[in-house]
Amino acid sequence: MRFDSRFPGCVAALFFSAGGAAVAAPSDTIDVQPHYASVRREQAFLREGPSYAHRILWIYKRKDYPVKVLASFDAWRRVKDVDGTVGWMHRTQLSDRRSVLFIGFTKSPLRSDSDPKSKIVAYAAPGVVAWLKACEPSACDVEASGTEGWVDKRNIWGVDTGEVFQ
Repeated sequence: MRFDSRFPGCVAALFFSAGGAAVAAPSDTIDVQPHYASVRREQAFLREGPSYAHRILWIYKRKDYPVKVLASFDAWRRVKDVDGTVGWMHRTQLSDRRSVLFIGFTKSPLRSDSDPKSKIVAYAAPGVVAWLKACEPSACDVEASGTEGWVDKRNIWGVDTGEVFQ
């Protein structure tokens, strides 16, 4: 369920006024490198600001859905999803376990190896969520519903273009 009215830059700036002058946010602000995470629960709330008092912008009803963490304030994380929607989620609603979302308009082949000419072991439809296991420059090893294979990075969201890891 998406609300019709969204603010273009829906993140509230956090400033405290001291004698009319704006002062930076308190030491609760944690410096966070942007990274990917996943939704921990079957239902998670994206809010317009970093507190339970802020309006809910979006309700995620899909456990393990990937999001990108952009910033942090106290126990709150500013996140962005595949559609570009940005808001705040409490850290208890997020997991550091990496997942990816298959994107595009057609099924994506999962291959037995990172070589684009290797044998196709399965196909994944757009919208499928898979666990991220490893990445090479142009492909990632993923697992979904017990099936493991390599997929072209252009067919998934939840990993950066140049990201490589085992």
